[in-house]
Amino acid sequence: MGDQKESLRKITHTLAVKNEEISNFACTLKQSLENLEANSNRVQEDLESEFNFLHAALDEMKENMVTRIKQERASRTYELQSQLSACSKALESSEELLELANQTLCSSGTDSFTQAAKDIKDSVTMAPAFRLSLKAKASDNMSHLMVDFSQEREMLKALKFLPVPATPEIQVSECQVCDNTVTVVWTLPEPDSKIDHYILEHRRTNHEGPPRIREEYPWMVVEGIREMECTLTGLRFDTRYMTFRVRACNKAVAGEFSEPVTLETHAFSFKLDSSSSHQNLKVEDLSVEWDSSGGKVQDIRKEKNRTNSPMHSPARSALMSPKRAPTARPGRDRFTAESYTVLADTFIDAGQHYWEVKFDKESKAFAVGIALRSLGRFDQLGKSSASWCIHLNNWLQQSLTAKHNNKARTLDCPIPNSIGVYVNYEEGVVSFYTAKAKQLMHTFRTKFQQPVIPAFMVWNGSFSVVTGLQVPSVVQSGQRKNSGTSSSNASLT
Repeated sequence: MGDQKESLRKITHTLAVKNEEISNFACTLKQSLENLEANSNRVQEDLESEFNFLHAALDEMKENMVTRIKQERASRTYELQSQLSACSKALESSEELLELANQTLCSSGTDSFTQAAKDIKDSVTMAPAFRLSLKAKASDNMSHLMVDFSQEREMLKALKFLPVPATPEIQVSECQVCDNTVTVVWTLPEPDSKIDHYILEHRRTNHEGPPRIREEYPWMVVEGIREMECTLTGLRFDTRYMTFRVRACNKAVAGEFSEPVTLETHAFSFKLDSSSSHQNLKVEDLSVEWDSSGGKVQDIRKEKNRTNSPMHSPARSALMSPKRAPTARPGRDRFTAESYTVLADTFIDAGQHYWEVKFDKESKAFAVGIALRSLGRFDQLGKSSASWCIHLNNWLQQSLTAKHNNKARTLDCPIPNSIGVYVNYEEGVVSFYTAKAKQLMHTFRTKFQQPVIPAFMVWNGSFSVVTGLQVPSVVQSGQRKNSGTSSSNASLT
């Protein structure tokens, strides 16, 4: 009966997973239909707009060319009409002289004939007909303004949609995920010299497989990529995977996105457990600040339940302090007294992990390390067998020490601005590094009997934690070299 139930549970789980995949695919198809409708309308509007621009350009060109013909005709008409008018006047003058000459020839008087002949001769010499050019100033030939658009018509007939670049393919085997850096490599089905650049999109996800319609995180865009690879640096891996897709672009249009590829981005990510932190610590996300009024608020709240405080009493003003943090768990679960501690919300029970913390170097006291589940609410980091830490003390005189089981070793190194913590659970190794240069500060070697948890302490100061980090390759390399050998930074005993 038990085996049958287990088999049925597996079948049910498989069916549920398949139903979820089909549902996600159906949502994708619906979204594709909506996108198809919107994109079709958009390209049709673009096409009509382009043809309208083309028609407008042709109409403008036609108007300009017709205007040129009209201007040329008007200019030549004026020249020819001017010459025609001059010819008419010359003919009229010549006819008058001819009539006068004929009358003179018919005259019988000698004296009058001589004088008339002389006058006619002088008039003929000055007549417009002899000063008129008989060559037309303008031609009637307009062939220089003729057109032949046969080539242009062929070009218009050759109009077609823009060539779309081929779809790239991401080469998963060549992609790399290391040191919170991802290198994505892709290829094209065939070389294309017209491709101008590529666009890479990526987003975080906790689901392996094809992207879902309702993803928690948006696509992030990287534009203007000139090569067929892209390296993203300085990432924080606070999800299990990252999904990538890429498309090629020429000068005019972008091609289709490649098939999405999901890469695993394994890293240790956690939050701070404000519900069990000391009441004097103001915890906001991954930042912690010392709040001297935090503990008083809880005491005042209890007192307020018994008696009402005066409006201007110290109790009243403390109760209204904006720095007060709410309590999510009963007070007995919190760290108390001088254990100004806050823990992470995630235990470590296997593997290698790394995180960093940036702290105020002027803090009166600060510590970072790991602790066992059994760490007591009164225990200070490094003062019991349940915790290992690096401790900064600025009280009276400055010191930087490695502490465990109430024993300390002074570290002969400058105080960094931030510290990296490396844990190898199976090997029982806890190492501390300068976060920027990855210089080893100290290593504890032990054997963990139970899960451990990141732990922090601050008094009169502040710090912020950086999670979602992979173990840096330089740290892994150094740990391999030191594995199995005795270290000058050995465990405190």
